[in-house]
Amino acid sequence: MTSTARNAPREFRLGLARAAAGSILFTLPMLMTMEMWQLGFYIDPLRLALMLLLSLPVLAGLALYSGFENRITIRGAAVDAFVAFAVGVLTSASVLALLAVIDASMTPIEVVGKIIIQAIPAGIGAVLASSQMGGETSEDGEDEMQEDESKGGGGYWRELFLMVAGALFFAFNMAPTEEIVVIANGMTAWHSIMLVFASLIIMHGFVYKAGFRGQETHPESHSWWAVFSRFTLTGYALALCVSLYCLWTFGRMDGDDPVVFISQAVVLGFPAAIGAAAARLLL
Repeated sequence: MTSTARNAPREFRLGLARAAAGSILFTLPMLMTMEMWQLGFYIDPLRLALMLLLSLPVLAGLALYSGFENRITIRGAAVDAFVAFAVGVLTSASVLALLAVIDASMTPIEVVGKIIIQAIPAGIGAVLASSQMGGETSEDGEDEMQEDESKGGGGYWRELFLMVAGALFFAFNMAPTEEIVVIANGMTAWHSIMLVFASLIIMHGFVYKAGFRGQETHPESHSWWAVFSRFTLTGYALALCVSLYCLWTFGRMDGDDPVVFISQAVVLGFPAAIGAAAARLLL
């Protein structure tokens, strides 16, 4: 047996440990938020099931660039997605039980709802942990270069996908809170317009101007406007769509007129846009 084969189980166990740590690290605020506990009780089961089905392809896509075993095949990414979700379920159930949020006196439907709604962002955290917590970097940067190559390089559609994933994680975190409704109700139309412009400026600045590690540069073959429209404007539009979907999933759009839930989407789109920009930097 080769040393690589002998190390494979150990590497996988380390990957699972990083995934568990990442799922807790990225979702602990949600695990300790009352609105998320309540959602698990009254959320529409069909909407929750739809969110779960849509989250699995997101996990698989993220796993293509940061899988537990650096696999880049579709089959390997699918395996990583299910592993990440399973880790998210286990860590969510463990923490919720430890905090006495779930116990034997509750109905199975309530327990499952509370766990699943937490397991979705926990699964995203598990996948992200394999990228941000794993591996070692040599002094000459060779490992970092190999990691970039293993992620399959760039690509416009890859960038759009990463923005959707980042927006989903941030929007999922904020959408259940009452603060989104309170802020939206207190804003005027001018506040909403200014928030849209602020979201675009911050989103573009994060990726191209702030000097963070992983910052991208404007392609010489494209004008500033071409880059802004292809990435920032499109990314913000995707962040708004993700925000609307999360608001609908959590019942925030039920019974409201279009002006109200568009205002809520603009408010939620602010952190979602930042999440979209952060995903491009981190992955």
